[in-house]
Amino acid sequence: MAFTLYDASVANYLQILGAVGGVLEKGAAHFREKGVDLADIIDARLAPDMLPLTFQIASVTHHSRGAIDAAKNGVFVPPKAPPGIDYAGLQAQVKDARDELAALTPEAVNGLIGREVTFKLSDRALPFTAEGFLMSFSLPNFFFHATTAYDILRHKGVPLGKRDFMGRLKLKT
Repeated sequence: MAFTLYDASVANYLQILGAVGGVLEKGAAHFREKGVDLADIIDARLAPDMLPLTFQIASVTHHSRGAIDAAKNGVFVPPKAPPGIDYAGLQAQVKDARDELAALTPEAVNGLIGREVTFKLSDRALPFTAEGFLMSFSLPNFFFHATTAYDILRHKGVPLGKRDFMGRLKLKT
């Protein structure tokens, strides 16, 4: 069996989205235990010039579910954090993205190979093939924002480790 675009993209999205969901759950439990208002956490950031947790989670879902949508419809635009979202909303975003991606078939994703995808940013347009877009743009962004969300929660005191970030491994059965 050949390694496919589905294996390289959706399988990784699912693994890390599961981990991000677990990290958010562990964070919620930690903050409740410590008496920290979850409303104070959603705007947390690592540095003043970095975007907050809300944007990191929006980007994780946008560079997974949204990236596959872009490969289908041919256009990708930068993510935006939904206004007024709370911590539970962040958790729901991750769950919804994971559920949507889990419903995809390998055939549907592999059928996107060779399709054109344009990344539009203001008046700029970057042309890609679907596989080039997913592998060179979407996945690196996805992992960057998942890592940053993890780092924000870790910085805020949530007892997280590498295994929390990695999620469920794809072990030989």
